[in-house]
Amino acid sequence: MRVTFLILLTLFNLINPKTIYARNEDPYWQIQSVDTMKLSRDLAREKMDDSEFEKIISREVKNISGVGATHVAIATPYDDEFIPFMKKWIKEARKDGLNVWFRGNFSGWEGWFGYHRISPEEHTNKIEDFILLNRDLFEDGDIFTPCTECENGGSGDPRDTGNIQGFRDFLISEYEISNRSFQMIGKDVKGGYFSMNADVAKLIMDKDTTKALGEIVVIDHYVEDPEQLSKDVAEIAEKSDGKVILGEIGVPIPDIHGYMTASQQADWVQKALSLLSSKQVLLGINYWVASGGTTSLWYDDASEKPSVEVIRNYFIPNELSGKVVDELGKSIKEAEVIAGAKNVNTNSEGVFRIDVVPSIEKLLIKNDDYEEKSVWLTDALPDKIILKRSDGNVFFKIKLSIYQAINKIKELL
Repeated sequence: MRVTFLILLTLFNLINPKTIYARNEDPYWQIQSVDTMKLSRDLAREKMDDSEFEKIISREVKNISGVGATHVAIATPYDDEFIPFMKKWIKEARKDGLNVWFRGNFSGWEGWFGYHRISPEEHTNKIEDFILLNRDLFEDGDIFTPCTECENGGSGDPRDTGNIQGFRDFLISEYEISNRSFQMIGKDVKGGYFSMNADVAKLIMDKDTTKALGEIVVIDHYVEDPEQLSKDVAEIAEKSDGKVILGEIGVPIPDIHGYMTASQQADWVQKALSLLSSKQVLLGINYWVASGGTTSLWYDDASEKPSVEVIRNYFIPNELSGKVVDELGKSIKEAEVIAGAKNVNTNSEGVFRIDVVPSIEKLLIKNDDYEEKSVWLTDALPDKIILKRSDGNVFFKIKLSIYQAINKIKELL
């Protein structure tokens, strides 16, 4: 499939390649992120004052920028102790043109780093103070998750406690306070995006709750089969009536996937992204994790695993352009052009531009007045894509006959 796609793009000669190490202005998904938890959270205290580790941070963030990410997910705790360490990560993100997805928490929520446990009420108050007192951490376009996988702390997992409505109310309260606080400091940051286990999402994220949380459901979801992953995304979107973001996705998790070679990891990721690329309900992906875990994209020496190139080919789509006309050669405006989860309309000149990724095998062109047409991407894209009228308009048929006759005469001259 990959070889066929590359041949296709060469034949088209219509590609507008994106610059890999610049800000990705035209991503395939709205949110394209890679997580740094193994370094940005787990080593936060240990490497706090280690100036040499700053080189590792710089390398990690630059690598993430290079795959076409829009965001880097930073999991550093929100406690005052860790803000200087967090700032090191944020500095590198801004340098490399990345927004930040804050996917941390207060250490007391789960008892990280020996912190005493805090209640939901304490947590909400702390979140408000954290945002209002740290305006300089944020930039327009960032995402802020007040409480990542909330079910792991506080009042407990609603699957165990049965306190479903209480859990919903807590999320809504944190969502409202976060977004109100960002308005107060004049930052266009999206607050919320509460990552949760998929089973928790199925229990908690009914339509009313999803609407109250910005119509977004974020799931941290690890399954054995990419097809199951794709089905679960569709199921949760339908049940919640919201858009879905994969807050964590990665392989291999040994208890789920067993052992994988780097090549097998790449095959799994390729299949998953191929299936997910057709889901219009999917807004974004955060791959977990960049380095330091079994699912890592980079080896310990910072060299790339094969999965990096797979992700890059989806995060940095290629752009195809073409023109849609009728049988008389007249431009058709507002014809819908569909490629996987992407769809665009032709302009007044019948011209379109659309992003495609390796899994896209064809373009589908539709207009109410014309017959639907598929253009397979295994062939060279024609200069003009011709749609046939769907009705039996007599006058059009006469004009078409004259048009065709004139063209035949021109060919003979």
